[in-house]
Amino acid sequence: MNEGAFRGFEVALHDSGVAVITLNEPERLNPMTVGMKRDIVETVTQAQLDDRVRVVVFTGEGRAFCSGDGGPDLGGDGDGRPRSKGEALAPKIADPWSAAAREGRRISAIGTYDGLRALSQSVNMSIRALDKLSIAAINGITVQTGLSLALSCDFRIAAKTARMSSATLRFGLQPDEGGHYLLVQIIGVARTMDFLMRKRVVNGVEAQELGLVHEAVEPEQLMARAMELAHELAQGPQVAMRLLKRSVYNAWEMNMMEAFDDIATKTAISDHHPDAGEGIAAFREKRAPHFNQWLESE
Repeated sequence: MNEGAFRGFEVALHDSGVAVITLNEPERLNPMTVGMKRDIVETVTQAQLDDRVRVVVFTGEGRAFCSGDGGPDLGGDGDGRPRSKGEALAPKIADPWSAAAREGRRISAIGTYDGLRALSQSVNMSIRALDKLSIAAINGITVQTGLSLALSCDFRIAAKTARMSSATLRFGLQPDEGGHYLLVQIIGVARTMDFLMRKRVVNGVEAQELGLVHEAVEPEQLMARAMELAHELAQGPQVAMRLLKRSVYNAWEMNMMEAFDDIATKTAISDHHPDAGEGIAAFREKRAPHFNQWLESE
């Protein structure tokens, strides 16, 4: 997995196997650009294939996690949808929620569809498809694309002062990165309808009450708590955890028979992995298990 600075974010890999991806344009409230989306998908793909990586943490610098799509370098609107050559970019507005507003004429309906599928939605698909566990450390303003990115992660910890919203209906637009699906999956149909249709903006505490995030903490404790959780997860039996992650998400889509068969198939792998032997031995010997020796020996 490549470390260092990229367009709009940076990557650091800790010795514990925790990779931290930090959106680092705080003066612009960490908007998402086309180049960033491509690079994040590539970074997540590298994390999937790199045995050094066990857990991925997403966060932002400054007072925003991610303020949605924006920035004059998009070459189109925030979702990578192209503009005609003579068309002006949408003006920058001081209101931080305006990053979700995408003004201007689309060249074609199919161009809008292709841009969403190939760029915007691919970020969330790549995070959800990652077998390794992911955490969103939500430090501040989290809108539209930023909200969908956070919801794509397996765990979400928010600063109590964070502000989260879809923001799309404020401009007559759709949560087109797949945020509607993720919201329904996480908080259910009734709460999703209320959250989207009433254009709600919630802080970290309210987000926890809704079920949007797992924990809400003081801002100064956010990264420490996110890293504490990441290190805990990184010490668990990685093969069994990755298989179980996939089965949990599969179960939401499957009927009972399919879900039972899916977990049986994955159990046939995990039961015969060295981690299972270590877990049983540690239980019998009344000691903490030493999982993942297969990773440490490489």
